Amino acid sequence: MTNFLTTLRVGWFLAIRDLRRASLWATILIVFVMTLTFLNLVVVGGILVGLIEGSVTAHRNHYSADVILSALNNKNYIENSQNIILAIKQMPEVSAFTSRYTAGGRIEAGYKQRTKTTDSLDAANSLITGIDPVTEESISSISKFIVEGRFLGPNDYDKIVIGANLLYKYTPIDSPGLQTLKSAEIGNKVRLTINGKTREVEIIGIIKSKVGELDQRVFMIDKELRQLIGRNDLNVNEIVIKAAPGITPESISKSLKDLGFSQYAKIQTFEESLPKFLNDVKQTFALLGNLVGGIGLIVASITIFIVIFVNAITRRKYIGILKGIGVNKSSIEFSYIVQAMAYAFVGTFVGIAILYILIKPYFDAYPINFPFSEGILVAPLSGVLLRAGLLLITTAIAGYIPARIISKQNALDAILGR
Repeated sequence: MTNFLTTLRVGWFLAIRDLRRASLWATILIVFVMTLTFLNLVVVGGILVGLIEGSVTAHRNHYSADVILSALNNKNYIENSQNIILAIKQMPEVSAFTSRYTAGGRIEAGYKQRTKTTDSLDAANSLITGIDPVTEESISSISKFIVEGRFLGPNDYDKIVIGANLLYKYTPIDSPGLQTLKSAEIGNKVRLTINGKTREVEIIGIIKSKVGELDQRVFMIDKELRQLIGRNDLNVNEIVIKAAPGITPESISKSLKDLGFSQYAKIQTFEESLPKFLNDVKQTFALLGNLVGGIGLIVASITIFIVIFVNAITRRKYIGILKGIGVNKSSIEFSYIVQAMAYAFVGTFVGIAILYILIKPYFDAYPINFPFSEGILVAPLSGVLLRAGLLLITTAIAGYIPARIISKQNALDAILGR
């Protein structure tokens, strides 16, 4: 035990001595490389995951809230809706909620300009959604995504807000499987057909949120849609719930299921309601981020190996003298491990400071404008510390190997340069 502690003390002394005598610019360059390596480990993967995380966050904030209730697979609507809504109103863990009516429909534009019945229709199929504008806004704040016109008001009968994905102007894609309206503009009258009933309505707003469930829908007043579909029993199609501060979505979901409402509705937390492709892409991007980070670790290992190896080669005579005066090779090897980890530690510390002081606040304030999401940087402290630990371990190994190779050389041969 005493010999082991002596080895560590001697190795520590040699490492501190070598670091103090090292070239300042060489030290700065090595630390800079380690800082970039650490940021590569964290930022690249964080952006890839954040690209999808932005979509997940938008889905939660502007569509599903914390918990969403929808019709069972074999039902057209949520049965016993009013009793469910009454129970939700009495739950202290709920801060706000809203209900929606939905129905498949067809929207047609430019029909007044058609001169022949053989002319192609400017039409698209959509999910028509009836909402209470006031309670909907308290949940989803979707009015902030209006890019043209305005949002619905409580008395806006015969008026609609249309998602940007239904308009060729915002989704200029010509594909047989994609229907978009080419002649619809703000203020235009369009024809809405639901369950065989047709009504002429005016487009008063266009919404572009990058949330597919919103941008592919047509929104109108819930009372008007209920009349069109003949829904007299007040049973709704969706109920979305926002949890009170400190309350988890899982606890609300469990409470509703305990009340027996799962026999009337599909009860899901926002995570459970995510489209499958979002979860699949999220996992794929996380894998890509780890792959890029792994390459960065390999580069860092090679860099440290070369630095330590060159340093040891140029100081073979010095190492030979140390061994000649009785310093064991374990102390010499440990000294180089300490030097390598010192570079990695300082580089990691600088990288963490840059990450949380500059980079993450910047991405939070200015998300990357991807076509389908507002990309953010995902960098939880636990994940960052894990990557920092991996970098330190990798660096220690990369520092040990060249030191081991050089320190095994015969002391006399090292001193004479043979």
